[in-house]
Amino acid sequence: MCLPARPASEPQGTLEHLNDAACFPPVARERSTLYPASPPEERPLKLNVVQRIQDPGGAGFACDGRRPQAGAYGDADKFHDECGVFGIFGHSESANLTYLGIHALQHRGQESAGIASLDKGEILLHKGMGLVPDVFDAETLQKLPGDAAIGHTRYSTAGQSRIENAQPFYFKSSVGPIAVAHNGNLVNAEEVRAELESQGAIFQGSSDTELLLHLIAREKGVTALERIQSALERVRGAYTLLFLTQDSIVAVRDPLGFRPLLIGNLRGKTVFASESCALDLIEAELVREVEPGEMVVADAKGVRTVQRIPPQRRGQCIFELIYFARPDSQVFGRNVYKTRKELGKRLAIEQPAEADIVIPVPDSGVPAALGFSEQSGIPYDMGLIRSHYVGRTFIEPSQSIRHFGVKLKLNPVKHVVKGKRVVVVDDSIVRGTTSRKIVKMVRDAGAREVHLRISAPPTRWPCYYGIDTPVRSELIAATHSEAEIARYVTADSLGYLSEKGMHEAVRAEPRSFCDACFTGEYLVQLAPPEAGAVRSGPEAVPG
Repeated sequence: MCLPARPASEPQGTLEHLNDAACFPPVARERSTLYPASPPEERPLKLNVVQRIQDPGGAGFACDGRRPQAGAYGDADKFHDECGVFGIFGHSESANLTYLGIHALQHRGQESAGIASLDKGEILLHKGMGLVPDVFDAETLQKLPGDAAIGHTRYSTAGQSRIENAQPFYFKSSVGPIAVAHNGNLVNAEEVRAELESQGAIFQGSSDTELLLHLIAREKGVTALERIQSALERVRGAYTLLFLTQDSIVAVRDPLGFRPLLIGNLRGKTVFASESCALDLIEAELVREVEPGEMVVADAKGVRTVQRIPPQRRGQCIFELIYFARPDSQVFGRNVYKTRKELGKRLAIEQPAEADIVIPVPDSGVPAALGFSEQSGIPYDMGLIRSHYVGRTFIEPSQSIRHFGVKLKLNPVKHVVKGKRVVVVDDSIVRGTTSRKIVKMVRDAGAREVHLRISAPPTRWPCYYGIDTPVRSELIAATHSEAEIARYVTADSLGYLSEKGMHEAVRAEPRSFCDACFTGEYLVQLAPPEAGAVRSGPEAVPG
């Protein structure tokens, strides 16, 4: 049943609260021992860790105690995917190939990285804060022998950004060692955590993935697979999971299939990855997706499905195709680059503009801008150049220099835009602060007019299924009309793609995608942390 949308009495908010704010007190770097205590029924949570790396960046937390939004000069005005997962079974160079795999998935998480390898029935683990090349080198990878491995890159949505929450997680149990890498978000994590703590569980971190280890430790199955199956019956939400056991990799996708998970073949060896770009890098062949509700095991006997829960419907995240996935990937059976070009073409049909040139906000806006240009006949050019070497910036962002934040990443090509009517194509507007700066940047470079076009509908609702999003009150489209947003970002005009146009562009079959961030219709019932009405769709899965 759909609950009513935000009542008319709910505060509409003001644009003033959207201004940048930063407060990054220094945080002491620390070494941490994960899982110092074990559940009362077993004492399995002893790590076999090759090495732990301290936070190389020393980034602090925001003034409210939460993680910083990618630093003062990072992608604070974008949604962020939580993480990427990769695994391979039966290859003598598993750790090295997993390193390459998570390197290809770096765009899915930049806060931490980790690899767990399986060597003669024992699991070795190395993880740390930072990008994949910051965490691993040749010497480290040599200390991860074995013929199976799983890897993870993380951008936290549940849990703070610290070493205790870096993945994979690993523990020793009575059914052997188990490591896990997770992409997604468990919507009943608070409830399960409270129950486990009442039973004596001690949590080292704040990641919802840690819950799974405690659940597995308490299950009564006689094999790791049985315990994993039982533990997953206790959780709900979005998850793609790779478990590394003493003799297998177990790959699982939630019954609605929110996050992508693919199966590949590398000369007879089984590979799992969040996106096909990771398979391409190691020259593996894409075989198929892990289906929603499916559990796949890869071991010495081969690869096989051991469980399949037929979904009532699918809930694939449509934002994977709009923004998260790499454009050279295939996810949900669709070519991402081709889909984004089609989004741009539909945008040009629905939201035309009289202009001289079309430019993208790189990198994610490039395919849509090309599609807009092809459909409209307006010439395409690169009017904004992106620096890919910004990283974290530790200059204290005082008000007098804060406006340099976006300019560290983007710089206009003045001769391209000067004196012209410019269409700027981007994939989304979250808070509006970055869009405002980009419009000003293009105008200051000499553009006569700036028309902003967005290749997705207005983002009005937060995500609880594995995407880092602001609370609803911080989403500019949740409390302001398109005309108000256009005035705020100082664009001559603003146009969004319609929900209908979006679904047509991605060739969405009925009941196949989750679009809750646009519609507010959530497919898994939840108790959101923020106040206000949250609409659950008519087919919401009860918890």
